[in-house]
Amino acid sequence: MSVLDSAPLDVQDSYRTCEFATLGRDGTPVVWPTAVWRRPDGTLLLSTSLAFAQKALNIRRDGRVALLFSDPTGSGRTAPPQIFVGGHAECPDEIMTGPQGAEEYWRMLFERQPHSRSYLSAPMRPLMDWYYLRLLITVTPRQVVVRPPLPASDAPAPARTPAPALASASGLVGAARLARFPTAVLAARDASGAPVLARTRPVPTADGFAVAVPADCPAAPGPASLLGHRHDERLNNMYNVLVPGELRTGDGGPVLVPGKVVEPMGTGRVSDAVGVLRSTKRATDRYLSRRGLSRPRVQWQEFRALARDTRRP
Repeated sequence: MSVLDSAPLDVQDSYRTCEFATLGRDGTPVVWPTAVWRRPDGTLLLSTSLAFAQKALNIRRDGRVALLFSDPTGSGRTAPPQIFVGGHAECPDEIMTGPQGAEEYWRMLFERQPHSRSYLSAPMRPLMDWYYLRLLITVTPRQVVVRPPLPASDAPAPARTPAPALASASGLVGAARLARFPTAVLAARDASGAPVLARTRPVPTADGFAVAVPADCPAAPGPASLLGHRHDERLNNMYNVLVPGELRTGDGGPVLVPGKVVEPMGTGRVSDAVGVLRSTKRATDRYLSRRGLSRPRVQWQEFRALARDTRRP
């Protein structure tokens, strides 16, 4: 029996993405949105391209991970419960060039993210082969917590909340970026050092971002981060921003003191596309060169056949 049996699995499976946290070299929980496939044995299958291999490197150093299913965009559900999963991950250093062994995962992606099919066309292959060169991540769940959805916020902003212009003028790192989202996900650590996650509404203050944390999320002071992300119902028009920092205990509760802003896919402007393609190529080349490997050839025909057989939404 899997610990996932205590979760509403139909709800979990309907989420198009989840927030996935690993532990960085310095102990900071690093969280990004990703797609997940639940296997029949209860383990969870994720993947990462070579261009964004840091989560794989983190797992090989410390396998403790956390997942939070909390953004229902595209799920067809209204205000579903949130599902937190804590567990242990493994990521072999085996580069997958085709869909073998992860066919259901790729079928899910082709169905839920139809625009990814376009990467298989001949003109796009030289630019997008990094997308299909993947490392597979298997998570064995060890803890599940089901939470109610974050209540809608119709109340006036607290008095301690500065106007956006004031927040920007105060020099609070990440305030302008996080202001684009109604909520964000806090990634912190518990007393044992394992990552924990909670969706919250960060409130900019003079000291940092005040965050409300549910009682079942034992976030301890120390390295932490805030993730803002969005996508449309077809997993397109994505924008992700991460604000790492330090979680401290303030007079009114936990406060995340920000340190920097990370935008791996650019600021969301169309003009960023060229820079993103260059950075993904460099990152892929770097991963391969450090292992003395030449660039593998993607099994394009196998992916195309799988895409053709996948039901279009």
